[in-house]
Order: sequence, then structure tokens, then C-alpha cells
Amino acid sequence: MPKLVLPTDAPSLADAVAVAVLDGVAAGELVPGVTYSVYQLAELLGVSRSPAREGLLRLAEAGLVEIRRNRGFQVLPPQAHDIEEIIGIRLALEPPAAGLAASQGSAEQHAAIRSTLAAMATAAIAGDEASFWPADRALHDLLLHAAGRPRTAAIIERLRGTTALLGPPTTASGRTLSEIHAEHEPVVRAVLARDGQAAEIAMRAHLEATRSLLVANLQR
Repeated sequence: MPKLVLPTDAPSLADAVAVAVLDGVAAGELVPGVTYSVYQLAELLGVSRSPAREGLLRLAEAGLVEIRRNRGFQVLPPQAHDIEEIIGIRLALEPPAAGLAASQGSAEQHAAIRSTLAAMATAAIAGDEASFWPADRALHDLLLHAAGRPRTAAIIERLRGTTALLGPPTTASGRTLSEIHAEHEPVVRAVLARDGQAAEIAMRAHLEATRSLLVANLQR
């Protein structure tokens, strides 16, 4: 049996199962080509079958495991095309939404966007990733809601969660938190100036830079 550890700081049991499986893959405890039992996984981690299945389903959605009916699951190595597909979807949705956030967002929404960018700057200066990434996610979410796109916001949040499962963040390639913050500055500057075209261009540049680094991480 592989040696897996259930993390205690995950938001839910399903998230904890997903992280435990990913950690097991990274440690060589779970390897491609071997079929593992869902029941054994649940027993090994000390959880019921329901969160074990839910955690595996999340990994399956990310293309990191293949669930075999009545047999178990196999782990799959992440592929660059998974990242390319996800960022491709985001490129279709987020740049136009940034333009709408500029033209349609309320003064209150713009103030929240400005404040969140400032929080990113503070976290970047302190090197505080635990505060930086939630602020990053919040900024994208605020932009989408300012554009009047709550369904798109929900889709993007799910895609970001899937991306996190596929590999390390772009900081693993040497990209600093300050550099990531700097990519968001022209987006926010354009939104606050109500320059929709500039906001769209800046968001596209940010996402394309992110895609390049995430793909590079997987190809190492």
C-alpha cells in the first residue's frame, strides 16, 4: 500500500483527499499505470468513500487521474495542453470582461478593485504568498462582477482551482509576486480610467504571460 498523508489545513475533506493524492504522486507513492482502489484510498486516509470519490472527481476534471468504473483509478501525468486549454478559455472570457468592468463598473466596485490591488502590493512587498494569492483571486473576481458576469466569475474560479492542481504556480519559474502585481496594475489603471480597450489588452497580456510560464513549468 502507498504511504499517503491527509493534510489538516485543506478547506474540505474532498480537497484534502485531492492534495494527499497529488502529494503521493510527487513522492512516488502513486505511479502512472497502476490501478488503485478507491476503497483502499478512503481507508488509508481515514475518510469515508464519499469525500474520497469527490476528491478523485476533482482530480479527474483536471485530467490528473482516470477513474475506472468498478476498478479504481489511475494517476495521469499533467500535460501542457491542459494548461493551454484552460488559459484559452480564460482568454476568451476575461479580457472582454475587463473591458466591460471599465465601462460598466460602479464607483463602489472600482473602489473595491483599487483596494484589492493595494492589498496585493502589500503582500508582494512582504513576500506573503498566503495573503497574495487570495487577493489575486479576489481581484479577478471583482473585475468579473463589475462587468456584470457572475456566471463567468464562477467558471473562472473553478478553472483556477483546476490550474492549481496541475502544477506549481508561476513563482516556481522565478516570477516574483511583485512582477505578478505589476501585470495587474495596467489592468486596474485602465479600468479605473474607464478605458475598456486598454483594460482588455492588459488582461490579455497578463493571461498570456501566465500561460507561457505554467506551460514551461510542466515541460521541465
